[in-house]
Amino acid sequence: MFNFLYERISGQFQQSIQCHMDSEKILMPKIVEAINLMVATLMNGGKILSCGNGGSAADAQHFAAELVGRFEIERQELAAVALSTDTSILTAVGNDYDFSQVFAKQVRALGNVGDVLLAISTSGNSSNVLQAIKAAHDSDMHVVALTGKGGGEIANKLKESDINICVPHDRTARIQEIHLLTLHCLCDGIDAKLLGLENK
Repeated sequence: MFNFLYERISGQFQQSIQCHMDSEKILMPKIVEAINLMVATLMNGGKILSCGNGGSAADAQHFAAELVGRFEIERQELAAVALSTDTSILTAVGNDYDFSQVFAKQVRALGNVGDVLLAISTSGNSSNVLQAIKAAHDSDMHVVALTGKGGGEIANKLKESDINICVPHDRTARIQEIHLLTLHCLCDGIDAKLLGLENK
């Protein structure tokens, strides 16, 4: 049993390491695009709305917290709202309408032209995230999607001007690990550009 668990844990580490290496090559240009888009949005007085379910909801909240608070360097607060945090809105909309509308209604209420929706779904098939993307498009917002497993239905719904950061893996745990690293890269890149660290 002891050796069995060591082998399983080692397998998790090795698979994660390989996924990180594969993802770096594929995702870096998309992450750079997303950083530039988010910085432009924030500098123009816009905001970033984020959404997802389960672990992706936690990631959406984590990202918003890093922008409103700070990541690693002190700087001005940045406008970001996680759409998975207000239980009254989530339960009211889920009960009165449908769970697929819990994010879309918030996007329509809070989103403005030029804002960014950060849409997170490991499968790319979350119905409420898909509806949020539709609402964002209807409001002339930009969409940055964090997906995996080929991008799912989200990949088919994105516009050419949107950005799909799709992890090249089919296992949810690996996708979530890369999503978290990607969010940290976004936070670091946003801070670096806003604070002029590229010139230092």
